[in-house]
Amino acid sequence: MGRQLWVPSEKRVQESHLQRFTSQVNEDFGVSFASYHDLRDWSVENSEQFWQAVWDFAEIKASKRSEIVLASADCFPGAKWFPSARLNFAENLLRYSDDKIALISRMEDGRRREISYAELHVQVANVAAGLKAEGVVAGDRVAAFMPNVIETVVAMLAATSLGAIWSSCSPDFGINGVFDRFGQIQPKVLFACDGYLYNGKALNSLPRVAEIASRIDSLQRVVLVPVLGSDCSSLLADVDKAIPFEEFARANPKPIEFAQLPFDHPLYIVYSSGTTGAPKCIVHGAGGTLIQHQKEYLLHMDVNRDDVFFYYSTCGWVMWNILVSGLATGATLVLYDGSPFSPSPSVLIDMAEEEGITVFGGGAKYYASLEKFGVKPQETHNLSALKTILSTGSPLSDESFEYIYRDVKNDVCLSSISGGTDIISAFVEGCPTLPVYSGELQCRGLGMAVEVWDDDGNSVIAEKGELVCVKPFPCAPIGFWNDPEDSKYIDSYFSSYPGVWSQGDFAEITESGGMVIYGRSDAVLNPGGVRIGTAEIYRQVERIGEVLDSVCIGQEWKDDLRVVLFVILRKGVTLSEALEQKIRDEIRSNATPRHVPSKIIAVPDIPRTLSGKNVELAVRSVVHGRLVKNTDALANPEALAYFADRPELAV
Repeated sequence: MGRQLWVPSEKRVQESHLQRFTSQVNEDFGVSFASYHDLRDWSVENSEQFWQAVWDFAEIKASKRSEIVLASADCFPGAKWFPSARLNFAENLLRYSDDKIALISRMEDGRRREISYAELHVQVANVAAGLKAEGVVAGDRVAAFMPNVIETVVAMLAATSLGAIWSSCSPDFGINGVFDRFGQIQPKVLFACDGYLYNGKALNSLPRVAEIASRIDSLQRVVLVPVLGSDCSSLLADVDKAIPFEEFARANPKPIEFAQLPFDHPLYIVYSSGTTGAPKCIVHGAGGTLIQHQKEYLLHMDVNRDDVFFYYSTCGWVMWNILVSGLATGATLVLYDGSPFSPSPSVLIDMAEEEGITVFGGGAKYYASLEKFGVKPQETHNLSALKTILSTGSPLSDESFEYIYRDVKNDVCLSSISGGTDIISAFVEGCPTLPVYSGELQCRGLGMAVEVWDDDGNSVIAEKGELVCVKPFPCAPIGFWNDPEDSKYIDSYFSSYPGVWSQGDFAEITESGGMVIYGRSDAVLNPGGVRIGTAEIYRQVERIGEVLDSVCIGQEWKDDLRVVLFVILRKGVTLSEALEQKIRDEIRSNATPRHVPSKIIAVPDIPRTLSGKNVELAVRSVVHGRLVKNTDALANPEALAYFADRPELAV
């Protein structure tokens, strides 16, 4: 167990949604749960009662309830949640229509806009009318090649109000990356931007929009949003399908008509990273996404109407889909588009102070970079409103836990969470009523039968193994697009253990009930037959001030495997023998001798996905002379060249 860093006050515990929910469960079911972990155990053992209680607590809006909570409970996959219910996802997100601010949009260049819940209703109605005029009906696909701005959220709500299926990519995707995704799902309408801002530059998207429009035959309309205010006349002339957003979203006095659809009606298509082939098109259902996100916002993140919620994400990362669900709580959501470090490393912290953000989220790499940049908000900013910090994307290191409590804010619930695109949510969550321990995720999520299994398939505590979920849960995908027999879906999650979801994470449940994630199972190193997670190495390397970033792989070597560590060094720093020894000593002292890399090699860059994750598998493939099948899935594919034909790896 790591060092205890924070304990919630009694006031915070008593005023939390989780405490109210627990009291309601105790009253309704004649139980008496004194701890979160007792409640979680009950929620897994009595999943139908639990999810019905979440439905009622979250006040899910539906034109028809379902008397049956779970049908075919023994089938996984194949279980059916709330099979008779009829509802609409967008209607639940738009349950408020008052003058409270719904969305604040911030751009890297300082531009700021805001929109109230009442104004949001009007704009959604206008865009929904435009979609309806194009013949969009339930089941059609509507796609976006857009930055994280108000119009993107409006378009998603309009599409899903009709029962259309929404899918989005951020505008930093290349043409082939977009086509690899949208070309599979054949959208009827595409929302696209003229450009976007990143790292002090205005980047033109119009040539790519024209090429995308020409390559996707299913498109009937391209709706152009002038994010940069460019002259779009040439595109409008060249692409006969194109129309300006203002013309498409004409004033419509009629209220929104929310299509009432089954609980498992398709809502979103999201994508795997695609670094080992064409991206998988993962289809998530409306009801499962809604009830899981409401559980997380209310019970795990404790979000109220008076909260200001922010998560740094692009529209190409699943955290955007999770972010926008916060509208159902009536909170104010902050959208940001641009570099998180431009024009200064503290730009998002500045924004948190200015907007009074109460819940702040980012990737683990973001917090590690903040520390490397020397940002110390505790000394420079007023973050008195901030009550929760969220982290995901990769395991948050012990060093980052310590940094946040030392230099960001000492009275805050730091919730490192883990799940992903596959379940559009988390298996391992934060909890406002539990302590925070360095290096640990606080708890397994309510209603999620998460276990860690050893190599023999036994459930273990305080031992490393595979993270699995042994019972059905509502936010499991309803399938993959163009996978009629579910063969790809089953192979992806159920091939290791039939009837049991395997997440592909190497993890450990701690004796406190928390969890440590050691990395992806397919990237686990196995030197001398001992399994170790790459995150265990990264945790130690992040302590080294001379190192900005790193990626670790296992190289096949002399009938075994050896650990190779690639590092990006600070400007002006060279990889001397002394620095190599410092890195090895840090790893040996804080992990084990088996974690110590045989080779340490400096590189100028590391390949990463468009959502910012370092791609260990791609590096491993290049080192072994194997083809990386889909470089369009990478934000910087040119970095692969730094790992090919390295003479250091031949000895």
